[in-house]
Amino acid sequence: MDLIEKKISSEEIFNGVAIHLFRDEILLPNGNKGVREVVRHPGAVCVIPVTPEGDVVFVNQFRYALNKVTLEVPAGKLERGEDPMEAALRELSEETGITAGKIEPLGALYTTPALMDEIIYMYVATELTQGEQHLDEDEFVNAVKIPLTEAVDMVMEGKILDAKTQTIILKAEKYLNR
Repeated sequence: MDLIEKKISSEEIFNGVAIHLFRDEILLPNGNKGVREVVRHPGAVCVIPVTPEGDVVFVNQFRYALNKVTLEVPAGKLERGEDPMEAALRELSEETGITAGKIEPLGALYTTPALMDEIIYMYVATELTQGEQHLDEDEFVNAVKIPLTEAVDMVMEGKILDAKTQTIILKAEKYLNR
């Protein structure tokens, strides 16, 4: 069975700072018409910095949509045309003050494919050098170190709920222990 849905028309409903919302009329595989509401996003990166001792540098930050502080890996939105690896290095430096001597890709993930086209590129950073944090003017985070083994346990125990952070912790643990 053909699963492809074809766009007939698209209407922009909202044009925001980080997201754009569209209502698309589509042709379904069975020939009927349907509607899809889609959030367009420029993409993002996340990076898991791992020290030689096996600690991970996380950030605590308040997430307005959830009305709570979350524990996450350093991450951020891609600027138009920005190379994801360069963005990961930028976010790592801004949020933690860390520069990485080595950075390796761990793949990518779709955050919410039923509603959004956002893709997050994941990286593991090692050979770390600590410097000064230089946050954006509207950004407030606290860096915290947690052993990678403890972070894996926190994921499995449901103590870390952020999807990108869960994914990158488990991927990094597997990658680093190969």
